[in-house]
Amino acid sequence: MNKKTVTAIVFLFLFIALTATLHFVDVQPIGPLDSSVGFASLNGAFHAVTGENMFLYELTDILEILPFAAVFCFAVLGLLQLIKRRSLLKVDPDILLLGCLFIAVGIVYVFFELYEVNYRPVLIEGMLETSYPSSTTMLVITVMSATAIQLKKRIENRALMICSVTFCIVYTVFMVVCRLISGVHWLTDITGGILVSAGLVFLYAGLCDRFGKRNTENE
Repeated sequence: MNKKTVTAIVFLFLFIALTATLHFVDVQPIGPLDSSVGFASLNGAFHAVTGENMFLYELTDILEILPFAAVFCFAVLGLLQLIKRRSLLKVDPDILLLGCLFIAVGIVYVFFELYEVNYRPVLIEGMLETSYPSSTTMLVITVMSATAIQLKKRIENRALMICSVTFCIVYTVFMVVCRLISGVHWLTDITGGILVSAGLVFLYAGLCDRFGKRNTENE
């Protein structure tokens, strides 16, 4: 295993550990409708500081369109390579791995929609909603980090590449911070989203280093 793969394992282990401890460490009914929350003292204190900002919540919901657009663009790229090269095995391995990464994100999202760990600290349209891990945080970090990796590989103009990767970084930080201070998630929801997405991204990067050499001879 390379260093990136080892780093991925560390992040994913920390995510699993956090998920497990949320069930029994300082669990108190501090959420809406007396919903129970792990690390209640920490989460409650942080939420008291941030309060609720529904404008930031709605803004980040709208800006989520960017990672979805990135997923669509990479799907089109993979499809075009498949049509042109007439074999799935001739599609760039890093694009195939990217598809696996996006599928993994979807699986994690569905799993935690069904396996409820925490509910939001606020009611959304009068309803309790699951909030762990933050799906927006997970989506943005995973997709935009993978996009930055792809842009760094595929953009030959150095200035354009640096600008594109910098945009991905700034956008990601902006989205995570806004989601954090919007008050629609507990602190541990955001932390969980960061840990699981970091683990998936490092795993993707590690696999790309090992198996992801582009099929430039087919271009």
